[in-house]
Amino acid sequence: MSTSRAIILAGGKGLRMRSARPKVLHKICGEALISMVLSAIESSSITDPTITVVPDDYSTIYDTVHHRTKFAVQREAKGSGHALLQAKNKVGNSENIVVLNGDVPFVSHKTINRLISAHQQNDSHITLLTSTLVSPNDMGRIFRTSDGKIQSIIESGESNSKTSLIDEVNAGLYCFKSSWLWKALEAINPSRTSEIYITDLVKIATTQKLSVQSISSSDELEAIGINTRLELSLAENLYRKRLIENLMISGVTLTDPATVYIDQEVVVEPDTVLLPNTHLRGTTKVGKGCTLGPNTIIEDTNIGPNCMVRSSVIEGAVLEDNVTIGPFSHIRKGSFLEQNVRVGNYAEIKNSHIGENSRSGHYSYIGDAKVGREVNIGAGTITCNYDGNKKHMTIIGDHAFIGCNTMLVAPVNIGRNSITGTGSVINKDVPPNSKAIGNPARIFKNEN
Repeated sequence: MSTSRAIILAGGKGLRMRSARPKVLHKICGEALISMVLSAIESSSITDPTITVVPDDYSTIYDTVHHRTKFAVQREAKGSGHALLQAKNKVGNSENIVVLNGDVPFVSHKTINRLISAHQQNDSHITLLTSTLVSPNDMGRIFRTSDGKIQSIIESGESNSKTSLIDEVNAGLYCFKSSWLWKALEAINPSRTSEIYITDLVKIATTQKLSVQSISSSDELEAIGINTRLELSLAENLYRKRLIENLMISGVTLTDPATVYIDQEVVVEPDTVLLPNTHLRGTTKVGKGCTLGPNTIIEDTNIGPNCMVRSSVIEGAVLEDNVTIGPFSHIRKGSFLEQNVRVGNYAEIKNSHIGENSRSGHYSYIGDAKVGREVNIGAGTITCNYDGNKKHMTIIGDHAFIGCNTMLVAPVNIGRNSITGTGSVINKDVPPNSKAIGNPARIFKNEN
């Protein structure tokens, strides 16, 4: 018998989000809510595959996390207890069932482990996570007897003047003894709206004089659930603040932390400076000693040490060390810039490899190209890589000098040490050590 199995409840329609997207797929700092919950489970002591309870139309959830979880379908929205019942035939013979909510994203793997450990040590039928660190408004309050034992969970709509003073709330994380859980769920009386609530299990257990235990959360974020766009925004601001504080503690300088935006998977090494309105997204990694911003967006990009990016957009690229970009340039997916490359203002590079010490000062487009070492790209240079049907490569050899306003009509190969004249249209290969001048260009072999 396996020890524990995790079930995520993600069957709610999320109507208060007013969104066609399932609530659990909305993101906090670049990560879907359900993905955050799955990450906590995957880092915990639970090893069996997670089961996620989803609504009838769950194709978008499947597309996002199908490789990380199995699914049980709740075809009618009849409450959290009914949702949990849908997973009954998929859990196998697990001794304990850990239940999490897909819209409560900040539960940590350490808390999951602590919950399971307390549950096993106390031989409890129910162990739940409680919190006194969040506002109890709209949350279920923990009602205890005079000797401190949990008696029930009072939902916000059922609270009276006395119980409304309780500040301990249900954080939505449970561990149940499996041998008791399923019969108890089937015994719950539906509410006036014909729904079955998981919180009623506490009352059933205490009535049967069974052990109901709790652990307390020490993290103010863990009990935060997401039901509306406002709550999503507030939660993201709190979590981003934590990410940014951790960055600064690790040695990163932020001149105005409130205006820097960091996704969860971003890595920034010490002695880097992030200036206002800098956005680091996706799986971006930034080396030591860089200066990024202001007004810069960098997504899914690896940046080496000592780079500078000003007022520019970079996506899906690699920058080696000592690269300078901007202002007002765009480095697109598939680009690789070797060390000491200089890209100035109003330049665009797409799916191209730029050799070390090469430079494109301003007003150029380099697409589907391989540029050698120590190449100068003059202002107004364009690689004409698309013929209306497919893309073609431009190859520029080491030490070439591309004059201003040169049109390189791909496929074309500019040889090593060659020069193109200002305003030239190059529609055939230029041998090494040559000059190409005119429209269309004539080629002259250097005599030196």
